Amino acid sequence: MIFAQAEYEARTARAQAEMARQGFDALLLTTEPEVRYFTGFLTRFWESPTRPWFVIVPRQGRPVAVIPSIGAPLMARGWVTDIRTWRAPDLEDDGITLLVATLRELAGRDGQIATPTGHETHMRLPLSDLDRVRNAVTLVSDGGLMRALRLVKSAPEIAKIRAACAIADRAFARVPEIARAAVGLDQVFRRFQMLCLDEGADWVPYLAGAAEAGGYADVISPAGPEPLCPGDLLMLDTGLVREGYFCDFDRNFSVGPPSAAVADAHATLIAATSAGFDAARPGATAADLFHAMDVVCTGGAGGSDAGRLGHGLGMQLTEWPSLIPADQTVLKPGMVLTLEPGVDLGGGRIMVHEENIVITDEGAEWLSTPRGPDIEVLDG
Repeated sequence: MIFAQAEYEARTARAQAEMARQGFDALLLTTEPEVRYFTGFLTRFWESPTRPWFVIVPRQGRPVAVIPSIGAPLMARGWVTDIRTWRAPDLEDDGITLLVATLRELAGRDGQIATPTGHETHMRLPLSDLDRVRNAVTLVSDGGLMRALRLVKSAPEIAKIRAACAIADRAFARVPEIARAAVGLDQVFRRFQMLCLDEGADWVPYLAGAAEAGGYADVISPAGPEPLCPGDLLMLDTGLVREGYFCDFDRNFSVGPPSAAVADAHATLIAATSAGFDAARPGATAADLFHAMDVVCTGGAGGSDAGRLGHGLGMQLTEWPSLIPADQTVLKPGMVLTLEPGVDLGGGRIMVHEENIVITDEGAEWLSTPRGPDIEVLDG
């Protein structure tokens, strides 16, 4: 486990208190971050979609794992002691009979078994198996229980995110080593991931970006072999992982001296990010942060087609909330957010900038090292 046992005990106690308040007899979890949240079970084996994994939080006591036998040794290294396994994959019964029996034991035959059902959630098992579970026990919505738990990070969690941000900061500082005119964008992407690993990342699940003259139109496509050219605006956006926690921020670079439009746009983005930072304090809402940044970027016109100007961050690259006008989530100390304003450069081209912050009792604190208004220039 990457945290002391007391961290998992506290998470479980908070969940059980809310379960009792809402009348739930058990909480059923099926996805990687939810399972890891209560157990510390950290593995890349989730990349395989073949096997389902289940953890049940009862109203009292430690979580119970119902998992493929291949995962038992790792699960046993944590604080969970009740580990029930089957030999998977099983084409006839892939753990469902064992799961149902365990749910009935822990929650009672007619117990209310909660599971996350809202935005950004899913059930990680075949639909036919989910139907079998639903026919055998009573599944209900957790009423946002898991969302509320994960929304506010503990001090140890924030320390992990801060460490991930520091790794990315160091990697971004080394971009001039790998990016210059005539180097292919795909090579920049590969070498930047190598820099992240060299600086201490465990892995780099997410790297996006673009390089185009005077701005970019698309920030999510894979990199192609086209070489960087003088006048290009290069953006790299990384979500690297350190001990199970993400950072998520980007940096813009000008290949050779920037145009006046690019220089002005970068300065505007930094001003917008600063406005979002100043607005980020307990009691404000996610929508308040959107409006604080949007008024700098568009004069209050309502943002761009990107849809939001930031989001939550933690065990996943993007978490609740979304910085959009409709999101009235109230900010609390311990929430970790990205600030991600964007500006329109015309002709279908944009520029975006992103930083990571944490909400404290006094306001916001930077987790990534904020950029100044002047865009960094690479050799052209």
